[in-house]
Amino acid sequence: MGDVAVGARSGHDGEENRGHPVEAADPVAGAPASGHDSGTEDGRVTDEHGGTQDEGVGGTPPATSPAAKKQRSFWKELPILIGIALVLALLIKTFLVQAFSIPSASMQNTLTINDRVLVDKLTPWFGSEPERGEIVVFHDPDDWLAGEPTPDPNALQTVLSWIGLMPSADEKDLIKRVIGVGGDTVECNETGPLKVNGKALNEPYVYPGNTPCSVDDQGGQFKVKVPEGSIWVMGDHRQNSRDSRYNQSDSHGGMVPVKEVVGRAIVIAWPMNRWDTLPVPDTFDQDGLQAQSSAAAALSVAPQGLALAGVVPVVWWRRRRMAPADTR
Repeated sequence: MGDVAVGARSGHDGEENRGHPVEAADPVAGAPASGHDSGTEDGRVTDEHGGTQDEGVGGTPPATSPAAKKQRSFWKELPILIGIALVLALLIKTFLVQAFSIPSASMQNTLTINDRVLVDKLTPWFGSEPERGEIVVFHDPDDWLAGEPTPDPNALQTVLSWIGLMPSADEKDLIKRVIGVGGDTVECNETGPLKVNGKALNEPYVYPGNTPCSVDDQGGQFKVKVPEGSIWVMGDHRQNSRDSRYNQSDSHGGMVPVKEVVGRAIVIAWPMNRWDTLPVPDTFDQDGLQAQSSAAAALSVAPQGLALAGVVPVVWWRRRRMAPADTR
């Protein structure tokens, strides 16, 4: 280094000044006053290779200057960032939220063709089960989609769908409204109203011009008791929905096993002019109909409670770290 301080004066200089006191070093030059000094006046010490390094307070080596660290190229970091983003997207899709596309008119006008909905997949992991009035996505329980056209996504759409960055292209998933849960009796007589446990439902979400019940001999007139561990589902477009009513001859009697439920649709995310939440209609809160147990109620709030419990220690830890040190 060009500015390294010399440890001692030259021999010629020593001869000229023999017997005379050595003058103080020029403060501008910054050279040491004695050949025995290993340090320079600006607080640096000479290393064994003749180089210099900053001397910390009390003789301890200082922290490396951030400017001295060579920053990694953005293009070298980009693949790492993309990899992290893909892993996070996959985790979110697997455990938290997944997007689904609506392919048919069976849920009109609540949901229309090509709507994109976000489905909560977290709550079922904590034991919460579907409730009356919720709109849920579930795997085809027993060939309900037999004969229906299936999508044929390209390779890119398949990959993006798999990691959750595009709506699911899985042709084996359906979306309907939960009408009855385990232990309920659901019935339809004539054109309606639809009844659950003897209570008539007021259903403003039913497609305009449709009747709550369908008058036909294929399943539109029924009275069923939902077994534990299953749900009874119907589309909001009652005269255009192949739902539990029309699958009573399958192995589950038209019921959907709870284990086949992917999660609850909570919001219409796309297109933007269709953005809306998907709450449970008030008719499912009427007295005598909603008999949720305290255990089930506790499970329904488990994710929020656990999230709060996880946040509290993190906030405490951060506050401890940010607190000023005691200087007394």
